[in-house]
Amino acid sequence: MDDIPDRIEHTVLGPTTTPDDVRACLDEALQYGMRACIPPCYLPLATEYANVPLTAVIDFPHGQGQTDSVCQAAKLAWDAGADELDMVCNVGLLKAGEDDAVRDHITEVVASVPVPVKVIVEAPLLSDDELERVGQIVADADAAYLKTATGFSEGGATVHDVKILSKYLPVKASGGVGSWADAEAMFEAGAERIGASSGDTIVREWQAATEGETPIEPETDRDDADTDNGY
Repeated sequence: MDDIPDRIEHTVLGPTTTPDDVRACLDEALQYGMRACIPPCYLPLATEYANVPLTAVIDFPHGQGQTDSVCQAAKLAWDAGADELDMVCNVGLLKAGEDDAVRDHITEVVASVPVPVKVIVEAPLLSDDELERVGQIVADADAAYLKTATGFSEGGATVHDVKILSKYLPVKASGGVGSWADAEAMFEAGAERIGASSGDTIVREWQAATEGETPIEPETDRDDADTDNGY
């Protein structure tokens, strides 16, 4: 697993996220060779500030926007410099059995931009049957990844959910992944990416485990309030 840093999306998505928080996230992503996942309003800042692969969230965190508006948001984020997009599945429609509507919505958003789109399915809110259904729906919609959770609902990534979802598409495990032990378990379950506000900690612990050392926690001024929301 020598490509671990490139598989980590260092995340800052809390409701109180400031420009300084984004700069700190990007500094850490640069330092450790990670990607970054940020709110779309900060894409202009981020693209000017640092050369880091950027994911932006759209229709976040509830996934209840109208299709035209979500497609427009996707296009605007791409135009502003996003390399990848994370959109949210409409869980209410999925639970209501409106599978065609869910699929059509995701299909249109995916087709609206020339960059990879990950679909956040809020796995903690879904039964195993619903996870199987949404996995197939998202795959049929030509999305690039399934993503476990927003971090703003009930719970986060689990090995069980990653194993189910990885049968359909590559998985980004997000929500509560706060250590290398957590991340390693997700990778072993089939995850391809990790989304975490503690990406720097994950990489330091991975480096220490690889080198047989104890990781040293650096001092930081970054606001980690979003960690409490599952990232």
